[in-house]
Amino acid sequence: MGQWLEHTVVSKIDAPISQVWNVWSDLDSMPLWMTWIESVKPIDNETTTLPDLTEWTLSANGFRFKWKAQINERVEKESLKWSSIGGLPTKGSVKFEEKENTTLVKLIISYELPKALARFMKEDILGKLVTNELQNNLNNFKNLVESGHGK
Repeated sequence: MGQWLEHTVVSKIDAPISQVWNVWSDLDSMPLWMTWIESVKPIDNETTTLPDLTEWTLSANGFRFKWKAQINERVEKESLKWSSIGGLPTKGSVKFEEKENTTLVKLIISYELPKALARFMKEDILGKLVTNELQNNLNNFKNLVESGHGK
């Protein structure tokens, strides 16, 4: 049994919630803004917008991981919650809140690591590395949306 670690990042995006939701829902565009994600593919589903089951491939620094994720809760243009069902143990949520033609996005990602490795991730340098990478990804998402993607 490992230890769960959690990272939270937030961004304010100058776009209406409908556009933000559309870009987030576009699985094909995820590798454009998520630097460690190589691909996100629907499983047993013809759509490319938020199927219930997806296969994720992460590639970073010579490491490659694959896992399947299940959407556990979806509230259109408001929130998503998911968890892995195989491979890398992960779970997360994203919340969208519209305020005067801007949208606040709060992303929480959790993952389970063996206790010995988790101890190092909790220390400032490695834990901050993951949080900074997630914030950079959310900033990339913001830039993609604000450039007009998903209109």
